Amino acid sequence: MLEIEFGQATHPGKIRTNNEDSLGFFVPRSHQEARSRGWLFVLADGVGGLDLGEVASARAVEVMCAGFAETQEGTSLPALLPRLIQHANAAVYDEGLTRERRGRGIGTTIVACALRHDQACIAHVGDSRCYHVRDGKAVAVTDDHTLVNEQRKLGLISKAEASTSESRHVLTRALGSQLFVTAETRTVSLRVGDLLVLCCDGLHDALTDREIGTIASRSGNLDQIAQNLVDVAVEADGSDNTTALVISILSVEPMAMYRGRLYPLRT
Repeated sequence: MLEIEFGQATHPGKIRTNNEDSLGFFVPRSHQEARSRGWLFVLADGVGGLDLGEVASARAVEVMCAGFAETQEGTSLPALLPRLIQHANAAVYDEGLTRERRGRGIGTTIVACALRHDQACIAHVGDSRCYHVRDGKAVAVTDDHTLVNEQRKLGLISKAEASTSESRHVLTRALGSQLFVTAETRTVSLRVGDLLVLCCDGLHDALTDREIGTIASRSGNLDQIAQNLVDVAVEADGSDNTTALVISILSVEPMAMYRGRLYPLRT
């Protein structure tokens, strides 16, 4: 059976007094629910400069976690997460239409990771990221929805230019700005000892992938490891809210598909 541990940390940074980042998770209540429903982790980063960033991020996380808990057990995770993100987008969009909030900016990025058996399904909108860490090496499994990243993929600017561009935080997708949004989804196979790191741009802008992999792979309490990631990022930059969630894979349940159904692999 899939077994995990996780830790989390957040900091408002050196400039802002409020923290617009939100974290949430669903932990299965039994071994049976771990197999049939799984785990969910969500990180949302309210869009800086808008009036209601913290409202947007909190609402998105709330809808994602509640929806995951209520979904029929055994639902395909790659099909489920984009649907939950669309529900979260609609909820954030509706928040902006209420009388007391009409005319005020609202929006958030989101990255969600659902785990079951030996797989992690990651879905995201915006520039909050998920890293897969194996043998000390961190690889981003999300692709930022930003203007400079689109320019980089078109060959208009280099990766180095993108990392220092004044437009690097301009989003091409976010929750709440439109009635419908398209989430990007990817599935990762897990091994014992793997780590997954969810983080906002306040962390990945301040640290290199190598630094994230090195710090996340240190032995110790996962809350402290998450705190170390945040502390190093704030010390290096600190111009934004900074949040990290670290998931450690303790055991997995290898599965195989036969005639459209999953079966455990006996080893």
